[in-house]
Amino acid sequence: MQARMNHPIRLVPDSLKALLALSETARKGGLPPKTILLAHVRASQINGCSFCVDMHSRELKEAGESDKRIWSIAAWRETPWYDDAERAALALTEALTRTADRADPVPDDIWNEARKHYSERALADLILQIAIINSWNRINIAVREPAGSWTG
Repeated sequence: MQARMNHPIRLVPDSLKALLALSETARKGGLPPKTILLAHVRASQINGCSFCVDMHSRELKEAGESDKRIWSIAAWRETPWYDDAERAALALTEALTRTADRADPVPDDIWNEARKHYSERALADLILQIAIINSWNRINIAVREPAGSWTG
């Protein structure tokens, strides 16, 4: 697979600075780094962004995450390898990524479960991280950025 065009962040370099600054700011509220990466992989799976699925799965592996947890993110409900806080983050990730799938995109049960596990600041960071990865997914999908072109 070949990209359709030069990546927009190369053409508009200040956009990269802005996205990275927002991402870095949204890592300061106590949200576990692995939880952020789990959310990034799950949203990327839903959106079909092979570039981000590859990149963030590799980051999870580099952070010491087990293969079984990485490979089963899409089936998190049916596996015993995620704790309640991670499950709440993954449910919120799915809800905020699939906003058009239901009349109430973030129903109270999903919201309340996330609130049980995260402080208000950590929850704000999670919401921002989900929004950021959805933005990256849409940019990469539009230009067909190939998986594996990231080297980190």
